[in-house]
Amino acid sequence: MEKTIHIAVVPGVGYSHLVSILQFSKRLVQLHPNFHVTCFIPSLGSLPTDSKTILQTLPSNISCTFLPPVNSNDLPQGIALVLQLQLTLTHSLPSIHQALKSLTLKTPFVALVVDISAMDALDFAKEFNLLSYVYYPASATSLSSYFYLLKLDKETSCEYRDLPGPIQIPGSVPIHGRDLFELAQDRSSQSYKYLLQGVEKLRLFDGILINSFIEIENGPIEALTDEGSENLLVYAVGPIIQTLTTSGDDANKFECLAWLDKQRPCSVLYVSFGSGGTLSQEQINELALGLELSNHKFLWVVRSPSNTANAAYLSASDVDPLQFLPSGFLERTKEQGMVIPSWAPQIQILRHSSVGGFLTHCGWNSMLESVLHGVPLITWPLFAEQRTNAVLLSEGLKVGLRPKINQNGIVEKVQIAELIKCLMEGEEGGKLRKNMKELKESANSAHKDDGSATKTLSQLVLKWRNFGIEKQV
Repeated sequence: MEKTIHIAVVPGVGYSHLVSILQFSKRLVQLHPNFHVTCFIPSLGSLPTDSKTILQTLPSNISCTFLPPVNSNDLPQGIALVLQLQLTLTHSLPSIHQALKSLTLKTPFVALVVDISAMDALDFAKEFNLLSYVYYPASATSLSSYFYLLKLDKETSCEYRDLPGPIQIPGSVPIHGRDLFELAQDRSSQSYKYLLQGVEKLRLFDGILINSFIEIENGPIEALTDEGSENLLVYAVGPIIQTLTTSGDDANKFECLAWLDKQRPCSVLYVSFGSGGTLSQEQINELALGLELSNHKFLWVVRSPSNTANAAYLSASDVDPLQFLPSGFLERTKEQGMVIPSWAPQIQILRHSSVGGFLTHCGWNSMLESVLHGVPLITWPLFAEQRTNAVLLSEGLKVGLRPKINQNGIVEKVQIAELIKCLMEGEEGGKLRKNMKELKESANSAHKDDGSATKTLSQLVLKWRNFGIEKQV
């Protein structure tokens, strides 16, 4: 009987980061049953219900160790979300070290795989003689842009958003400086300096696992692989998505799916800004009126307004978001659409035959889910690397339409209605649908026995297996 090979995994804080690395772990043990994954789970406060639900679906060869939760009062107040997540991991490092030290006495781990936001935990890999890997749950294009920042930082004196023309990142579609990662938009900030330090550090590890696949991002993946001469090995193991949405309110879930059952094929626009995206009150009004003006069917997941684009990422509001919709909107559109407060079963919705478009914040998990179900997009980025993803999807892959923002930072109702009509009924929408269908076929092929992602994972497994044998000698 083949000996069990043990891998240690540290996810990032937040639902989307946890889900992605757990889905990767599930795929690993499914294809290679002699592997066992131990997941060390950090959290800021108590673990959200959605996260707990996902953990209940894990097979027996994935076990979890829950680290002591970090108290939000121990973090600096008023800091950016990405820094909250980073500092949560920093505060969790002693717990991660102690858990690893305790378990390595009886468990022969061969590798430590950590989320990009938990990179500092890889300092322990050398101490415990483990191979070290970063799990990057986003696009290869955005990762490639991070590495290009090291060059751009030396050559550019102004803020990147003020550059007169687009930047040519190796292997990628040209991108304007304003569409680079959110933390790169203020070069004098501590966050930007921290970002550059993190990118430099990425070169020190045994590899980076990317949640993407050759067929969707061949250019940037090849460009990153060429960096191998500088000790950078990239493994494209995607698309990794959640296979089934299992959380949320069951009544809510079945009500929206029953509503979809009554609609014509490809007639409904699904509108959602992910697990944490929020809009201002003014933008909610414009979006509502734009949906109404389009005369197209819609299914809209609504959150309470906030002037912070990622306000719901770590904590959901107890306030009923429907009260923030324009007066009379629900009554006027009751035959046209359905509005759901806060959460919806996204996987079931995207794979439903009635859904013909997705207005999205361009989070990478949502993008891959849309690709795997062949649903074309209206790309409406809010924060993090989502603007970079929007450029890839709308200008590179040509599977989405991107709204224009006015001088006040608002997408206006007339433009929203025009985009919806273009996507759902226009000639351009038909081309997007065709392109997305081709991407869907490529995405599904990547996970077949002879697919690119399956082969890549096998290469990684062979390296881990051989290292485990070396450790025993």
